[in-house]
Amino acid sequence: MVKISASILACDLGNLEREIKKVEHMVDFIHIDVMDGHFVPNITFGVPILSAVRRITDIPIDVHLMITNPEDFVDIFIEEGADIISVHFETTFHLHRLIHRIKDKGVKAFVALNPHTPPEMLSEVVTDIDGVLIMSVNPGFSGQRFIARSIEKIRKVHSMSKDMGVDLEIMVDGGVNEQNAEILVKNGATILVMGYGIFKSENPEWIRNLLMDQKGISDSH
Repeated sequence: MVKISASILACDLGNLEREIKKVEHMVDFIHIDVMDGHFVPNITFGVPILSAVRRITDIPIDVHLMITNPEDFVDIFIEEGADIISVHFETTFHLHRLIHRIKDKGVKAFVALNPHTPPEMLSEVVTDIDGVLIMSVNPGFSGQRFIARSIEKIRKVHSMSKDMGVDLEIMVDGGVNEQNAEILVKNGATILVMGYGIFKSENPEWIRNLLMDQKGISDSH
């Protein structure tokens, strides 16, 4: 079953609880983008936002650390309620060690890949991780246009996971919309991160309904 993660980067933060309650019946995760102004050209959320979201909802929270030196911060995000933590391949020297540090604390470990990073870079850790987060825009800002070559990357990661005998989640983040959601799923995506398509849409139910029709499943929420 394809899952949806709602990115609060696109919501009305002045009404965070209302925004989350509005969508929690149709999403599987709340997505929190943590940006440091160093690895990416923007500064967004930190631990206090995660803590606030955790108080608002019981839905699992996936935290995307777009920061340098993520090993300095993963423990506090885990302590405050993250269920998934994604760290960028490009940001840490000891990726294998960090993956197992996250998993040893009972949290799922994903590795994120920037648009320019080839999926082959994951070959030495693919059997250790729970999932891959494929950035289909350049990280830093919400509302960007989807990079079409990301579809081939999704396909390669899906093929790699099958070849290695592992069942990886493949999360896609950036520019996901009604026009490309179906092809992303067909090529192996299992989690779609959406911000504008959820919080800014006049009919935010469209994505769930589309995937339900495609897969022939009933909504579990």
